[in-house]
Amino acid sequence: MRIGFGYDVHRLVENRPLVLGGVTVPYQFGLAGHSDADVLVHAIMDALLGAAGAGDIGRHFPDYDRKYKDISSLVLLDRVSEIILTRGYKVGNIDAVIVAQRPKLAGYIPKMVEKVATVLKLSPQQINIKATTTEGLGFTGTGEGIASYAVALLIS
Repeated sequence: MRIGFGYDVHRLVENRPLVLGGVTVPYQFGLAGHSDADVLVHAIMDALLGAAGAGDIGRHFPDYDRKYKDISSLVLLDRVSEIILTRGYKVGNIDAVIVAQRPKLAGYIPKMVEKVATVLKLSPQQINIKATTTEGLGFTGTGEGIASYAVALLIS
């Protein structure tokens, strides 16, 4: 068994869709980034890559490479899944949290779980996603950005 930890953060900006867990969440702001800036999926990918000893998403999908411009993070998650499989691992489970003051995300989490599980070819019971606020504190509390943390267990 191997455990990996992932973290990602992106700034909230105008004129971008808000994509979390592969789900477009209606909101007046979206996340700035080279890809779709899906902080949840980015944290999950880093947790998976870390558990496999395979570096991080910046190493595999650098933000200076035009082929990743505006790409869906679910496509990148599928590629991470291939990396993990070629190293002889399979996912045991993933636990992740989105940190955002707004918008409220509870109603979107089941679809996020479904999308992540589908890409990774897992049961939805192997994916846990939750959301929390920081009670108005820090950059997430003031609405400047959204962060996400994830832990992944890989089994050989």
